[in-house]
Amino acid sequence: MIAAGDNNRAMNLTEDLRQAKKNLRMRLQATFDPRGFWPGRLSSSALSTAVALLALARINRDEHRIGIESGMHWLSGHANSDGGWGDTPESPSNLSTTLLAWSVLSSLAQKEADSVISRAVSWLSARMGNLEPASIQNALLRIYGKDRTFSVPILTVCALTGRFGAEPGAWTWVPRLPFELSRMPRFLFRWLDLQVVSYALPALIAIGLVRHKSGPPAHHPQHLLRDLITPGALKLLTQIQPSTGGFLEAIPLTAFVVMSLAASNYREHPVCEKGVAFLQAAQRPDGSWAIDSNLATWLTTLTLNHALADIDLNAVLSPEQQARILSWLLVQQHTRTHPFTQAAPGGWAWTDLAGGVPDADDTAGAVLALHRLGSDNLSNLTSAQAGLRWLFDLQNRDGGMPTFCRGWGKLPFDRSCPDITAHALLAAETWRPHLPDSWQKPLNKFRQCGLGYLRDAQNKDGSWAPLWFGNQRAPGQQNLTYGTAQVLIALEKIHPRDSAQFQTMRARAMSWLFSAQQSEGSWGGHLTTAGSVEETSLALSALISAGNVRHPSVQRGFQWLLKTTRKGTVLSQAPVGLYFASLWYDEELYPLIFALGAIHRAARALA
Repeated sequence: MIAAGDNNRAMNLTEDLRQAKKNLRMRLQATFDPRGFWPGRLSSSALSTAVALLALARINRDEHRIGIESGMHWLSGHANSDGGWGDTPESPSNLSTTLLAWSVLSSLAQKEADSVISRAVSWLSARMGNLEPASIQNALLRIYGKDRTFSVPILTVCALTGRFGAEPGAWTWVPRLPFELSRMPRFLFRWLDLQVVSYALPALIAIGLVRHKSGPPAHHPQHLLRDLITPGALKLLTQIQPSTGGFLEAIPLTAFVVMSLAASNYREHPVCEKGVAFLQAAQRPDGSWAIDSNLATWLTTLTLNHALADIDLNAVLSPEQQARILSWLLVQQHTRTHPFTQAAPGGWAWTDLAGGVPDADDTAGAVLALHRLGSDNLSNLTSAQAGLRWLFDLQNRDGGMPTFCRGWGKLPFDRSCPDITAHALLAAETWRPHLPDSWQKPLNKFRQCGLGYLRDAQNKDGSWAPLWFGNQRAPGQQNLTYGTAQVLIALEKIHPRDSAQFQTMRARAMSWLFSAQQSEGSWGGHLTTAGSVEETSLALSALISAGNVRHPSVQRGFQWLLKTTRKGTVLSQAPVGLYFASLWYDEELYPLIFALGAIHRAARALA
């Protein structure tokens, strides 16, 4: 009788999975852009909205009155109940976003926002003791440490909005950024103390410039040198600005640049004009801004490689749709040295827009997607080879993969990371059978070094920590579930099963994932955090890939997933994405992509 009951439950679960798969496929097809990609939709951001408002106001408040009023209304209406702001409407309040929203609203808002501002003052005072400049500066420098990528821009906003008192004295609380170093040859950047990560060069120039122009007057040689360097720095800023006007397609970065140039009396500069046009185009009908234009390339390759992995694409996409995706994807490959990062040709960015820059995660995803769309296609092979060469050249000495630039520096977002390394290894191994003999030696070296890095990067408890994904409520805000799941999924496909090294890493990773499951069946980013659709789906995909589809914990996880999503008809997104400078975001396609991937794997394994 027990066996019969177990059999009935298994049959019911299989039927529920089949129905959920059908529902999720329909949702996926409905979000497909006929031009050949999945655009997705990023969450609105209080931080982006605040800094975009200030940028427009510094340019011309009267000219941008309608957009500013709409944005202030959204910002005032999206404060949390405790008086602060989080990075997304679903995020807990944090110091950085609350400081920015408070500063901007205090300088721009009318009387009706007084209660919102008053509650923000109470929230900030409870965490810093007071709102004196020294307290604000110390709090931010404690959060970000030696990395000035985000602390100095926030302090700049405080100075520009009068939170530090009158100028020029207000600028004594804003550390200088050595923008003059931007004129040094690029190959020297890795040895220079730029104090910002590789992607923040526009902020280094613009914020360094406004601090130089607006601070107390000085007559020492370094000050005179900066005067001489200014025209060249502005020329470089012009050269690296994309045609869309948005640096990295990022609203905060572009807004920081625009407000800084405007405050330096460069309102009419072409960089400002293009930046303002970008900000105006990016504002949403409700008055808010997201953190970036889109993640179209990342979402499209993630759909092919995860949501639709190991299935016949013809069952989901028509030949015409597949042809459009392939054509679109091939066009996204960068074929010239990138003017911003000096990245070599061959890589892909996260977006199809001009502000994107090539990175390792998206290049690996694109290379894998080309294989899904036709490994016997000569143009696919040629593009994949260029992408793999790009990845090989990016590999760090420790064997791991950074995001943008090899060996740029030691700041957190420039280091090697496990999930991107595993993704790159998977891309290389997937194409191995189709590559000529001359490729086998570099492939072996790439894999050996990468696996050595993953072995060394695995935590003692068996987990791996990712770089661009996190969990706001987990210790250290690390999303160990995401990192461990992504590495394990890749390892199952790239490592020989008879390897003792593989078996050890695999066993420890599975042990950690099983231990991190919540009592109701879900997974969060850590043992101590509540579950989400994204994290549960990824954990299930990893455990199924490792052959655990019939494990009771996996069955319990699917029961939670099916119940929470109502068999794929209701999806809620969690802010698991970690953007530039530790900004949180959620993306409406993440739960759909990850849930469909897990359910596809389960259905295939059970069959």
